[in-house]
Amino acid sequence: MYPKVFTDYRSRNTTYGPVRTLPTKTFFYGMKPGEEITAEIEPGVTLEIRCQAIADTNEEGDAKVFFELNGQPRTIRIADRSSSGSHAARPKAEMGNSAHIGAPMPGVVASVGAFAGTEVKTGDLLLTLEAMKMETGIHAERDAVVKAVHVTPGAQVDAKDLLVELE
Repeated sequence: MYPKVFTDYRSRNTTYGPVRTLPTKTFFYGMKPGEEITAEIEPGVTLEIRCQAIADTNEEGDAKVFFELNGQPRTIRIADRSSSGSHAARPKAEMGNSAHIGAPMPGVVASVGAFAGTEVKTGDLLLTLEAMKMETGIHAERDAVVKAVHVTPGAQVDAKDLLVELE
């Protein structure tokens, strides 16, 4: 495999588990209600997966999926790639603007330690991001007052998304 392809494969495998066992059509397009697949995740361990229903997409572009895993009912929320959703993309941090603090990498906001109106000193922890089971602290680079925090815990962010504005 090419290095980038292998890196993508390992990342996906770390995040989602052994997706290589999924049928190609299911991997790329998901399942439709009533559809059933069998996936052997390791020798002797087989999962029977039956998609029961998919709820309407919410304003953030997520859909609730109802399915059975080895006969047990389960529910998860997934991003509906076929829907644009009304949720606007996050604003990006302006390069060179010392009042903007952007995400250094894509990830999930694990915790928020500063709020609008909070006085922060150089080095104070503003929030933490989690990516691939590693946490990264985002710290204040100067003394300031927090003008706005644009994320909440659990929010998915992309690189350079605006996280915090300082006054």
